[in-house]
Amino acid sequence: MAQFKDIIGQEQIKEHLMNALKSQKISHAYILNGEKSSGKEYIAKVFAMALQCEKHETEPCQECHSCKQALSGNQPDILRLVHEKPNTISVDDIRSQINADVAIKPYSSPYKIYVINEAEKMNPQAQNALLKTLEEPPAYAVILLLTSNIHALLPTIVSRCVVLNMKPVPDEQVKRFLMEEMKVPDYKADVCVAFARGNIGKAKALASSEEFENVKNEALSLLKYIRDMELYEIVAAVKRIGEYKLEINDYFDIMAIWYRDVLMFKATKDANHLVFREELGAIRKCAQRSSYEGLETIVQALDTAKKRLDANVNFDLVMEMLFLTIQENG
Repeated sequence: MAQFKDIIGQEQIKEHLMNALKSQKISHAYILNGEKSSGKEYIAKVFAMALQCEKHETEPCQECHSCKQALSGNQPDILRLVHEKPNTISVDDIRSQINADVAIKPYSSPYKIYVINEAEKMNPQAQNALLKTLEEPPAYAVILLLTSNIHALLPTIVSRCVVLNMKPVPDEQVKRFLMEEMKVPDYKADVCVAFARGNIGKAKALASSEEFENVKNEALSLLKYIRDMELYEIVAAVKRIGEYKLEINDYFDIMAIWYRDVLMFKATKDANHLVFREELGAIRKCAQRSSYEGLETIVQALDTAKKRLDANVNFDLVMEMLFLTIQENG
């Protein structure tokens, strides 16, 4: 199944596309702009299916020949651009798969739809080649550009497209989805929601990621016992962190959320709003022994460490300094 009603959040985008279908005022080019895993591909799939659906309603019917083909990825008039170089969409990719193809009428449908995922990977020559098609598209052509960085696209391309910006999905909607659809327990859903920051794809990935669960457990165990660790144990912990494939920012986020919980509990003595509330005993202990100034110092140290890693300062050195700051103040 792929329908607009299954899209979580993104009400404005759904409304815009469904109104376009209802009034039959379809633009020849759309840009879906939003961070990675935010649901752009799913929205493009539903919209493309609805455009080609033989019932011509605002939701794709899932039953007609075209919908069945689209669901199995074989609809001949819904074309996805493929590129050999992983980080570049070249001028040849655009010329061979779009410019040379767009003059051929649809095989069996009202539209010929081209989906360009990761459109920010088009180099300037590829974008200029696409511009030719955008300037004079045949009436049946619809081009869907999906990007996580609209600023990488030429202003001349952006000005010829309808721009639809993805919005973060409200936390309670993400939590409901994880608990109802993925059967994730309450406390685990809270952790995933806190990390996903409104990105439904990221929330789903975290909820089903064993590695994320391991990293979270490792980080929390370090934070709970760091006061009593010797320097060599801290060095060993840094080595282990370096082995995780998970982005280091996720590790920092775990630590930042932990200290946010500690600060919140210290200030309110209320466990209801804690993300890591299953760790209440350890949070209470940390809140009792740490001063507000100490916790503030740790939060700033996390931020500084992030910036240092972005500036390519030695990983082990940055992490050891951070952990020593946490040990002194936590």
